[in-house]
Amino acid sequence: MNRAALLAVPLALLVPSLAVAHSNKIEISATPQPVEVVPLPCFPSGKLTLGMTNTGRKATVADMRISGDPELALSRHQFSSYLPVDQLVKAPLEVTVPRGTAPATYSVELQVGREQLTAPVTILLAPPKGPGDNLLLGEQAVASSTHGNMRLCGGVDGNADSEQWGASGWHDATKGVFPDTYGVDFIEPTTVGRVELQTLDSTRYPAAVMGIRDFDVQIRADSGTSGSGSGSGSEWTTVSEVRGNTQGHVSVSFTPVTSNAVRLVIQDSNDHGYSRIVELTAYSN
Repeated sequence: MNRAALLAVPLALLVPSLAVAHSNKIEISATPQPVEVVPLPCFPSGKLTLGMTNTGRKATVADMRISGDPELALSRHQFSSYLPVDQLVKAPLEVTVPRGTAPATYSVELQVGREQLTAPVTILLAPPKGPGDNLLLGEQAVASSTHGNMRLCGGVDGNADSEQWGASGWHDATKGVFPDTYGVDFIEPTTVGRVELQTLDSTRYPAAVMGIRDFDVQIRADSGTSGSGSGSGSEWTTVSEVRGNTQGHVSVSFTPVTSNAVRLVIQDSNDHGYSRIVELTAYSN
């Protein structure tokens, strides 16, 4: 093809990808709005569902850039996907904040090309931890090990429903090896007089077959120094021993103790495999 003929060829035929890119428009979405977050390390994170919809004439690939206010910790900063025409493509985004973050409304910013969207994030007050309140809710869990299919925080996230075991709960990573430990370190001296265990007890997985069988409740009495789960602050004291359990829910009461940590030491399960906790709670009396 000579130079004159080349100049006569339409630009769209020479660079079709450029023409396609300009013809596509990407719509951005984020639900729910606002997303709510509690400033505790093991409280369920705020969950946004991000979306991109290609309203153009041809399929394309798009990259969403994700950023937020400095107070927010985001589980991802980019969402890239192939986008068919007129089809919503979604991705999850988890939002957490450090303990003590002031209640306020913050923002997550989403951008695809020139399209932008701001998603509000509302920081709530942490739940009370007074008499009658669950002292472990959302606090940082400490365990001897955690199975790769589970989350360390699953045993203190407020969900005690065994039917939702796959989404919320904890079990260890050492099949057939005991003891296992699971508990919480307090950030300040806390009086504990009752501990309640919800072990796995669903229609498919009854406690008598899959639940925790033998365990000790231990308290680390406060000596003025909060610990990190390794035994600092004071020695562990066993306040109750439970053996031969076949129930899903077990409540253990004892003389209230001011402590900096509470934990279960699990000696065996009914299938002799894993230690399975759906929810662990503690109360002042």
